[in-house]
Amino acid sequence: MGTISSICVFSGSTIPHDSSFVDKTIELGRVIASEGIKLVYGGGNRGLMGVLASTVRENAGHVIGVLPRMMDIPEVRTKDNESELIIASGMHERKSIMYNRADAFIALPGGIGTLEELFESYTWKQLGLHQKPVLLFNMNGFYDKLLEFLDECTEAGFISTEVRASLLVADTARDAISLLAKDRRILPDKLR
Repeated sequence: MGTISSICVFSGSTIPHDSSFVDKTIELGRVIASEGIKLVYGGGNRGLMGVLASTVRENAGHVIGVLPRMMDIPEVRTKDNESELIIASGMHERKSIMYNRADAFIALPGGIGTLEELFESYTWKQLGLHQKPVLLFNMNGFYDKLLEFLDECTEAGFISTEVRASLLVADTARDAISLLAKDRRILPDKLR
């Protein structure tokens, strides 16, 4: 892939019980800002999502928030986090804008929304709709069981070894950015 100028980060919209998740999210925000990488995110002010966006902004970074119109309410939105705020007509347009504005994807710990966004970007890579790197930030081993399950899917023949290997995994913010910048993996054409 080479140069990463923007990263779309998927993350939880709640604050987890373990504060070390917040600390590691702040670390990622600082690294993104210090590297001059634009953050593309879901536009909300809640949870790890809001922590990441505010950290990037507080460290003079560029933040692009993409919020669906249905969530454009004071409880979710804050103009202080974003350098740019895009209001999308709905969730599908939101994701399309986020995917198109990013050179790479990172999934932080989160719930079903984070998993849905992760797997959609991972699936689109498998289908050749993009060749952008996709990375799990496995802070505190949060995704260990998911990674074991993906390994089981690969062993059973449901996921090719190339596709499985294309999902990058990092335990630290610096490693995450480094892996994304170094990834030049092109997957075979799934449709041919």
